[in-house]
Amino acid sequence: MLATIKPGATFKDHLQQLPSIDGVQRIDLLDAQGAIVASIENQPGKQGSLAVYHYLKQVFGRLDAAAAEHGLAVFAEHVADARNRPGAHPNVDRLLAIAAGGVPLDIEVIAGG
Repeated sequence: MLATIKPGATFKDHLQQLPSIDGVQRIDLLDAQGAIVASIENQPGKQGSLAVYHYLKQVFGRLDAAAAEHGLAVFAEHVADARNRPGAHPNVDRLLAIAAGGVPLDIEVIAGG
């Protein structure tokens, strides 16, 4: 199991500590029935979120309340912006919902270009 990063000041600082997402095509988030409820593609503008969710999979195995709380610490300053502008950061919104008691999700890493 990967050691958890120590959340610091900024998201940019945290990104430098996360495992590489080279070779990850996307991440699918699945509900208890195995249905895909969301995907995060490896493309500009989403790579930070992809890296965080990839890291959470490696450390926690699934997206439960503990993983969501840690993910929010990693997203750092983006959490306040997400709280102020619901919908602007859907991957942060998802962590907020799960941390607040929402249904846990499974994280599936899809390899590829």
